[in-house]
Amino acid sequence: MSRRAMVRPGGRSARVQQAVHTAVRELQAEVGRPELTVPMVAARAGVTPSTIYRRWGDLQELLSDVAVEHLRPEAPPEDHGDLLADLRGWAEQFLEEMASPAGRAYIRDALLGDADGDNAGRCSAYAAEQIAVVLARAEERGEEAPDVETVLDRVVAPMMYRILFRPAGLTDAYANRLAREAVQGFGAPR
Repeated sequence: MSRRAMVRPGGRSARVQQAVHTAVRELQAEVGRPELTVPMVAARAGVTPSTIYRRWGDLQELLSDVAVEHLRPEAPPEDHGDLLADLRGWAEQFLEEMASPAGRAYIRDALLGDADGDNAGRCSAYAAEQIAVVLARAEERGEEAPDVETVLDRVVAPMMYRILFRPAGLTDAYANRLAREAVQGFGAPR
């Protein structure tokens, strides 16, 4: 089991995690990611370097853990009143956040320190949870809706490919097209 896959306990361990994550974010803003070192993070967080090595293994695993926590949504998707509007709004926000230079860096960090695939799974689960909220709202309103996997395949997967490998032309219009195509045939307006 990887270090990151373990359940996050409360108390001192949670305080250490918070202090280290905060130190990483602050130092990245101050000195830049290439200059970051474990001793520098440890000093800022008020812990020993061995604490970081014991908990995260190395700097890349730590950066990966910080990235995954940063990519976790802070709130449910906004309710715009119908499936297509909700999905468009979510897709636009997702694309804006993930396609930004900071978002792309977080995606890369999340995946680079993730030899066992746990972080990719956590990031995918975040998107799936958000989409599930959108789809549940649509069903509560009596709208026909695709399933979560269909939306992941039709909206998230192409966006992530483009964000990582072909970032030109990533606009709200692109996000809207993907959202519209994802709900076509499910009773949503075209």
